[in-house]
Amino acid sequence: MGKNKLSKFADMATYPNVFQYTFSTLQKAEFPYKGKWREFFKNDNPIVIELGCGKGEYTVGLARLYPEKNFIGIDIKGARMWKGATQALQEKLANAAFLRTHIEMIHHFFAENEVSEIWITFPDPRMQKPNRRLTSARFMRGYSLILRTQGVVHLKTDSNFLFTYTKAMIAENSLPVLFETENLYASNPDDKILNIQTFYEQQWLARGLNIKYIKFACPEKSEWTEPEVEIEKDGYRSFGRNANLNAIDKI
Repeated sequence: MGKNKLSKFADMATYPNVFQYTFSTLQKAEFPYKGKWREFFKNDNPIVIELGCGKGEYTVGLARLYPEKNFIGIDIKGARMWKGATQALQEKLANAAFLRTHIEMIHHFFAENEVSEIWITFPDPRMQKPNRRLTSARFMRGYSLILRTQGVVHLKTDSNFLFTYTKAMIAENSLPVLFETENLYASNPDDKILNIQTFYEQQWLARGLNIKYIKFACPEKSEWTEPEVEIEKDGYRSFGRNANLNAIDKI
């Protein structure tokens, strides 16, 4: 592990806006703010989480735009998360926090009906592993438990495969679609929220890829069903999602 990463991990361990929890840590003691995030943020404002937040651009960008909401970026990659966490501290964004953990474990950190919105920004489409897709029935079941009754999920993706799969999952489970577009910047160029760009999004745009977006409701359901649908895979991904980004990603 490089010195730069070690330095970032050392910083993160001291940051008041960062929580780092492993499964073994949770076995010893329950997360203190589960169901009580209002105590951390010191207000009762809505909780919004970003899954796979990477460098934290969306979490920080949303916190700037909406001081009346609280935002929590979640990822397992601490060295990437360091950038957003550092920026939030420097800008004194009291409504932004970061949680370093596996997304599969979010039920350990949020109580039922505690979250108002979930953002999923440019996740790996997991074309070979349906159960690992962040919009699969497995994950949606978990999201529905922590979301409020009127809670919504936002997905931004460069992957036509994931976008098509997600729409099939939504249709299969009869979820209300609130908005969708296959070319975000052609249809909503002036939307401040949607125009926040992540590090990876800038790379996809540079490749000439359309950014797709869908917003849908996620009510609690007793049963969730995986869609049975054949989807053409994203061809360029066969060379590796980050094939041209390795050098940049070390920043």
